[in-house]
Amino acid sequence: MDEKAIETGLLQKNEKALEEAIHHYSPLVATIINNISNGSLTTEDIEEVLSDVFITLWNNSEKITEGKLKGYICCVAKTRAINKLSSVKHNLVNIDDYDPEDDFSIEDETEIKDINQELKEMITTIKEPDKEILMRYYYYYQSAPKIASAMGFTVDTIKYRLKRTRNLLKQKLTERGFSL
Repeated sequence: MDEKAIETGLLQKNEKALEEAIHHYSPLVATIINNISNGSLTTEDIEEVLSDVFITLWNNSEKITEGKLKGYICCVAKTRAINKLSSVKHNLVNIDDYDPEDDFSIEDETEIKDINQELKEMITTIKEPDKEILMRYYYYYQSAPKIASAMGFTVDTIKYRLKRTRNLLKQKLTERGFSL
């Protein structure tokens, strides 16, 4: 089944389509979870997150934008992995380390959402291969050496391109009135 057929099947609540999605996207989801957790999650935690991703896919198949199945799955995987990692780390936090001054205000949260929206729009304008490098590093949590190996660049080239792209994005955000 291709992505379009899987999307259609999921919308029709076809279990075969879910099985195909699991078969096709599990390696990608596992890679995202492993890259985010960086060895901090147990095998059971990783399996739980993997299952949660596909349960979420099944339960929310109507929310998938046509042609965006892979992106949707990646976003869910990223969110679920971060949440799991946070809950595991939260259990290890010492209450004495909590500082109420560290809490974000509603204004801070709103500005973060605005910045994220601007960044999403700006990323669409970045030319290749810088866009792919940025996506691999920040969205798929791949290390610079792993990206370099996959894309045929040196590690220093990847780091330089990331730095240059970050500076460009920062400059554009500053020009649009965001304080960073």
